[in-house]
Amino acid sequence: MLALARGMVQNGSSKRACVRIGTHDGSFHCDEALACFMLKLLPDYKDAQIVRTRKADLLAECDIVVDVGGVYDPTTHRYDHHQRSFDGTMASLTEGKLDFNTKLSSAGLVYLHFGRKLLDQVIPEVSDKHKDMIYRRVYEYFMEEIDAVDNGINATDEKPRYHVTTTLSGRVRDLHPPWNQEKQDFDGQFEKATAMVGEELLKRINGMAHVWLPALEMVKTAFDSRHEVHSSGRIVKLGQGGCPWKEHLYSLETEGGVEGQVQYMVYADSGGSWRVQCVGVKGEGFTSRLPLPEKWRGVRDSALSELTGIPGCIFVHATGFIGGNATEEGALKMATDALQMADLI
Repeated sequence: MLALARGMVQNGSSKRACVRIGTHDGSFHCDEALACFMLKLLPDYKDAQIVRTRKADLLAECDIVVDVGGVYDPTTHRYDHHQRSFDGTMASLTEGKLDFNTKLSSAGLVYLHFGRKLLDQVIPEVSDKHKDMIYRRVYEYFMEEIDAVDNGINATDEKPRYHVTTTLSGRVRDLHPPWNQEKQDFDGQFEKATAMVGEELLKRINGMAHVWLPALEMVKTAFDSRHEVHSSGRIVKLGQGGCPWKEHLYSLETEGGVEGQVQYMVYADSGGSWRVQCVGVKGEGFTSRLPLPEKWRGVRDSALSELTGIPGCIFVHATGFIGGNATEEGALKMATDALQMADLI
C-alpha cells in the first residue's frame, strides 16, 4: 500500500496537475488520510496529486477537496464536515436507507458518495447483492468508528474503565512528528498514515468478501437444514469447524422470525473431535441461552462419559458454555440430552 501513497503529496503551490485532491496541511487525522486513499483507488483519481494546503485559492483549483474549506457540496466535490451548518449522517443523507446516526467525517462523506464504486474496484468478483451487504458492513464495523472519533463522539456514555490507545485513529496520531523535533515532515508522515489506513481498509474489505461471506453461506446452509439434525430446530450442525457463525446465526434467526430458537452449535474441531457450543444471548457477552447441564460442568473424559451415559465425552467447560466429544454422534447426543433435561424437547 505504501507504493500507492509514495510521492503523491505536494504542499501548496500554484503548479496545476491534471487532477488534484485537496486537503489541509499541518496536523493530520485518520479521516482525511482514509478519504484520500479511497479516492486514489478510483479510476478518476488514481493518478491524482494530493495538495495539502489551507489556502483558499489553491483549494479552489482542486478537482475535489476533503476535510477543509468549510463546504459540503457533492455537486462540486467539496466534502468538509467542520462547518457549523453540517450535521449529516448516513441516515439523513440516504433518506434512512442506512440507519447510522453518527455525524460523518470526511472519510464517511467520501465513503457515502464513492464507497460503492470503491467496492467495484477492490472486489469486482463479488455479486452486486453481496457488495451492497459489504458496503453497509464496512461502514458499521470500520468507517463509523473513524467518523465518531474525528467528531469527538464517545463510544459509550459511561466512563471508560481503561484507556484505549491502539485504535486506527490513535495509530495515525502516533505518526505525527514529535512536537519538539526540529524538522517536522508532516507531508511525509501523512503519506505513511494514508498507506497505513488504506492497508487496513483493504484488509477489512477483502476479509468481508472472502471470509465473512463464505461463512454466511455455510451457516445459512446449516441453519436451513437444522430440522434434519433434530426435529426441534434447536441444534445447528456446521460442516466445518472454525467458521465464524454467531453474527450470521442471529441474523438468520431474525430473518426467519425464530429469534432465540437455536440453543447449540455442533461442529468438528481442528483435531478431529467434535464440539457442542451454546449459543450466547445476543449483546450479553458470555451469557449462554442454555448452558450445558450444571452437573456436567468441569467433568472430563471417562468420568463425564459415565455421568452422562454418552461414550466418547472429552470435557464440559466449568461455565457450561462448551463441551467436547470424540464423535459427531456423541456431540449431538450431548446437545439433545441437554435439551431434554431443560424440558425443551
